[in-house]
Amino acid sequence: MSIITLLTDFGTADSYVAEVKGVLLSRAPGVTLVDVSHDVPAGSVRAAQYLLARTWSRFPAGTVHLVVVDPGVGTERRALAAQAGAHHFVGPDNGLFTVLPDDARFVALPVLRDAAPTFHARDVFAPAAARLATGARLDELGTAVSRVHRLPVPMPRVSDTAVVGEVVYVDRFGNLVTNIPQEVVRIGAGVRVGEVATGPLRRTFGDVGSGKLVAYVGSGGAVEIAVRDGSATAVLEVRVGALVSVDRGPRA
Repeated sequence: MSIITLLTDFGTADSYVAEVKGVLLSRAPGVTLVDVSHDVPAGSVRAAQYLLARTWSRFPAGTVHLVVVDPGVGTERRALAAQAGAHHFVGPDNGLFTVLPDDARFVALPVLRDAAPTFHARDVFAPAAARLATGARLDELGTAVSRVHRLPVPMPRVSDTAVVGEVVYVDRFGNLVTNIPQEVVRIGAGVRVGEVATGPLRRTFGDVGSGKLVAYVGSGGAVEIAVRDGSATAVLEVRVGALVSVDRGPRA
């Protein structure tokens, strides 16, 4: 049975997600629909990139990933379908798919005249995702394109004394996720968010008392900052883009 994942900024208070699912189930009966998230901050391509990068490869071969965070809907931006390995992707050409492997293939989808210019998720992307889930080949959906819009993920700066990165995502717990990978840091190294020291890099939340700041390597493989039993973004009053530095200190 085919799987289609859904990742959007639509929320669940309105009918938008249900309308998209209605199209998918009508055109691909029996498909399994998996909600990755519908709570991406409105219009945040960066947040959607992060969530897509964390999740897509966890799914079985043959999965179709429908990703719609589309502030440019109805404009001249292209509609895309893509293939990376045995996975397919459908969504707007606005940088969302920058996180896919370099050998990913893309086609531009046609936008029919009767497609609502404010709802391509329902009228363009969902039908394409359903076709892929029911066995259509990528090249049957549109015209091959060699270049797509790129929105590169910020990279940390690494020196002999420190790694300087930034917050790239804030989760629902208020944890600050950075772009600093675990490969360039060591447990016990000092961590700072802006000018605020969070203490040494630790293993998990329980290594500090309730209400205390804690830095650790999260399950996504990057440095994160939290407040145990609280919200780091509220305590530190920082958001995406805040600078984070990690000393290249000794292993504890």
